[in-house]
Amino acid sequence: MSSNDETGATAGGDGVSPVVLVTGAGGGIGSAIALAFARRGWRVYATDVVTPLPERVQERCETAELDVTDEEQCRAVVDRVVGEAGRLDCLVNNAGYAEAGPVEDVPVDAVRAEFEVLVHGPHALARAVLPHMRGRNRGRIVTVSSVLGLSFSPGLGAYAAGKAAVESLHDALRVELRGTGVDVALVEPAWVATDFGDAARRRLAGRERTPAYARTYAGLDDGWILDGNPLAAEPETVAGAVVRAATADDPKARYPVGRFARFVRWTHWLPAPVVDSIQAAYSRVTAAIGRWTR
Repeated sequence: MSSNDETGATAGGDGVSPVVLVTGAGGGIGSAIALAFARRGWRVYATDVVTPLPERVQERCETAELDVTDEEQCRAVVDRVVGEAGRLDCLVNNAGYAEAGPVEDVPVDAVRAEFEVLVHGPHALARAVLPHMRGRNRGRIVTVSSVLGLSFSPGLGAYAAGKAAVESLHDALRVELRGTGVDVALVEPAWVATDFGDAARRRLAGRERTPAYARTYAGLDDGWILDGNPLAAEPETVAGAVVRAATADDPKARYPVGRFARFVRWTHWLPAPVVDSIQAAYSRVTAAIGRWTR
């Protein structure tokens, strides 16, 4: 696949507008991704577990309800796309959310449900799209992961674990698909200016809190653990990285989004005691700033 500038159309090698399926397109990053592809002339199928999707998405995209934890529905939506469009050039796995809290305090059932969306959803969709893509000897799977897939954050251990699983799943898939014409890429933002943090806090509200983790909860409640505040990227920046991953002739395995994301990836190579100190200091300092600025 090749692309021209943002205002022009994008075409596949046969001159026909390529087709993309985007999950989690009901807001935030997902809506930005769907609209970014639409602006470039792609035929976009924007999906979300909650419908109808925002009007601005409905105006530019075809929409469908999709619960990525329902494997049968995943196959049905993929079959619909291929049946209507005759092709599926790119799958963008974007649906996701975070269960926040210290690992001890996050219920096991909540983590299972989170993994259903973060890990098993992309797996189910890969199983659904790959027979179609391999049949054409071309295709692209782009998954919105996180730098936490390569790092961690106190209070987001369960979410980081899900993203680490996504990273490993896609690394294996990328190698397994060598020579098939189907490529796999991961997009790795840090924080993004969406309602991600507020949604995580709502899920956290009302849970019993172990007093020993008061500092961790301070980072979640008052600090920048969940939303990054001034360090957060815009959804459109993430969408741009997704489009680059989808259209590059030779896509990279990973696309970190922004300088801070690249810094977090770099800290992965530091000794564990140094990383632990950085994480603890970040949580403590941003919590203090948050309390002071309220």
